[in-house]
Amino acid sequence: MLVRTLLEQKARDVVTAKSDYSIDKAMDLLITHNIGCLPIVDDDNLLIGIISDKDIFHRIHQTKGEYHHLKVADVMTKDLIVGLPSDDLEYIAGIMDKNWIRHVPIIEEEKIIGLISQRDIIKTTARHTELENRYLNLYLEGLHHRDKSAD
Repeated sequence: MLVRTLLEQKARDVVTAKSDYSIDKAMDLLITHNIGCLPIVDDDNLLIGIISDKDIFHRIHQTKGEYHHLKVADVMTKDLIVGLPSDDLEYIAGIMDKNWIRHVPIIEEEKIIGLISQRDIIKTTARHTELENRYLNLYLEGLHHRDKSAD
């Protein structure tokens, strides 16, 4: 399946943040929207970074809880791994596995148009496997019935 197809099925707006947001504001967005990361965009809506709940958790631990003065820009990852709408989901899954990441922003003309998570990959794979198993069971049942009638 192509990334484009999955994004069309998701029909969920991508929640983004600005680099000058406080870490507290970023955490509020993550918790309010029940998401694991925030793509960071500039004033032109161009993707400039990403921050995850895990990034924030690590920084809170590093600062021994003295993080309230930090901005998203202080914690976000700037060296981004991104995908394209034309990418295959297997490719995106491979990127996630190889780089130990849970989210891949999908861009088009440097603007974020979607976000693929590990959960998206798992759901899609499970759905595909379920359909494939159902088809194979029907196929086998059809062969089984044919074998009986041949006797």
